[in-house]
Amino acid sequence: MTTPRAAGVGRVTLVGAGPGAADLLTYRAWRALAAADVVVTDRLVPREVLDDLDPRVEVVDVGKTPRRHTLPQAEIDALLVARALAGAHVVRLKGGDPFVFGRGGEEVAACRAAGVPVEVVPGVSSALAVPALAGVPLTHRGTTTAFHVVTGHTRDGEAHLDDVSVACVTSRAATLVVLMGVAALPGIVARLLDAGAAPGTPVAIVERGSLPDQRVTRVALDLAAKRAEEVGVRAPAVVVIGDVADEKLLEVARDAGAAGRVGG
Repeated sequence: MTTPRAAGVGRVTLVGAGPGAADLLTYRAWRALAAADVVVTDRLVPREVLDDLDPRVEVVDVGKTPRRHTLPQAEIDALLVARALAGAHVVRLKGGDPFVFGRGGEEVAACRAAGVPVEVVPGVSSALAVPALAGVPLTHRGTTTAFHVVTGHTRDGEAHLDDVSVACVTSRAATLVVLMGVAALPGIVARLLDAGAAPGTPVAIVERGSLPDQRVTRVALDLAAKRAEEVGVRAPAVVVIGDVADEKLLEVARDAGAAGRVGG
């Protein structure tokens, strides 16, 4: 166990590591890591960030993969509290943003209940960053003015979309962004089509967003599950469903802008 830097109760800092690329961590995140005694890390964080830590920093990997949890959430909470009560500055390093499907709220609640000072350093959420890096605007003037973010992962592994999520697609009123939805994609597609979504609704599936091997698959909704299986889509991936996922959208906008300049 790491020797704490100071006697007495330490502290916990929840740090968002962003979508995957190390240079998308915030400056505040890097400062927190530089001051850490213990780093409790998830699976989807940039490895080079951990490699750059002082060798004296204790690194505890509690990363989760589908259907396999290294530690249950209650034990992660207890670990953070125990290390902080021993006097350490504990950084809880989480992919994306700690408060976007990251159980950050549960960890903050556990620390506060134990009297441990806790701070949150927001991260660049993959819900926003990954579509942007793939050239998919979640909102676009004249196309949609809203977006809705939902998780495709449920406790029982079954696909589930609430009525609000479904209405975003069937009404074409908002872009639907699905995180952790690769395994559930066939069920998500079936649910949307059964609810009356247009079969040709554009879909963009962005794998390993922000990393050198990022891949984007564009397809119509009715073919999305089949195409994902054909090309071997794997997690982590972000699925964007709606008119903004049409790869011709930005070409049309660019052409319209050029015509406006010529005519003006």
